Amino acid sequence: MLLTEHRLRNASDFMTVVKNGRRWVGRAVVLTVAHGNTQNSRFGLAVSKRVGNAVVRNLVKRRLREILRNVSVAPGRDVIVSARPLGANVTFKELNFEVVSLLQRARLL
Repeated sequence: MLLTEHRLRNASDFMTVVKNGRRWVGRAVVLTVAHGNTQNSRFGLAVSKRVGNAVVRNLVKRRLREILRNVSVAPGRDVIVSARPLGANVTFKELNFEVVSLLQRARLL
């Protein structure tokens, strides 16, 4: 589980990242990154109903949380990870590879 100081929690924080951030698009996820106002990197997850029912969405969120918990991201960044419908059909290994490769493309690792 991500610690509280490493999570985007308010709708205004999400909107700020979406408005001011830069996007990197993959097959299963979309990364939106902006400079944050804190020393820590903060993450937010967005998994819409297009991905699947509640069970599937929660599975995707659990996988994404575990991936983000195990990576070390440059400090002071706010990152939103949005799952695409294909994210429900890929394995954990494939999802991990895609998130890490998008973080590398964004120069956050």
